[in-house]
Amino acid sequence: MTTVQIPAGWPATEEAARAVQDALRARVVTDEPGPPPGTGHVTGVDVAYDDERDVVAAAAVVLDAGTLEVVAEATAVGRISFPYVPGLLAFRELPTVMAALAALPCDPGPVVCDGYGLAHPRRFGLASHLGVLTGLRTIGVAKNPFTFTYAEPSPPRGSSTPLRAGDEEVGRALRTRADVKPVFVSVGHRVTLDDACAHTLALTPRFRLPETTRRADALCRRALQEATDTRQEATGTRTSPI
Repeated sequence: MTTVQIPAGWPATEEAARAVQDALRARVVTDEPGPPPGTGHVTGVDVAYDDERDVVAAAAVVLDAGTLEVVAEATAVGRISFPYVPGLLAFRELPTVMAALAALPCDPGPVVCDGYGLAHPRRFGLASHLGVLTGLRTIGVAKNPFTFTYAEPSPPRGSSTPLRAGDEEVGRALRTRADVKPVFVSVGHRVTLDDACAHTLALTPRFRLPETTRRADALCRRALQEATDTRQEATGTRTSPI
């Protein structure tokens, strides 16, 4: 597990964070064809927090894109690097997520984020921010549509409808399980929206959420528990059972 410090010069105010988003947004690439779904590696990243103890844990889990078996994994923990502000969550997560990715022993392939890419009020969510900073292909797959609107997709798996901000399509509501609530897919960086949806379907053979997200979620929760247990032991604050 890698321990992460808040980077020097990391934005500390909402104004500074929005200025960073504005400066980097133009670098997002939305039309680059990537590897076909089911080939090479694909990686999931996710984070877990303990706000009371000021700890965030990130996990990166590499899967074989064909078999969905785990190839490699890495975690990182650190202090929470930004307060909770809707639309600026990337600034809470990126230092530890990038550290976890950097600790992987192999090429991650496309990276699937539990969050947004272009489907973001400033068109620069976590997936886009991560992609621009690392140069990796990134996809955002979120559990809810944030502030955007959509028509309900048809019931069969694979059905989709545009996720819209007014007349602009910022992503898609994608049905990954028949008659189950859709997920919300958007371009992060260096992928097309069609490719992002195809990869998401390849990663959801059994459940609503991609296997990348499910594996990374479980791993970051374990890493957070280990980190907070270690802190409790170090400070002598572990609660004894009654």
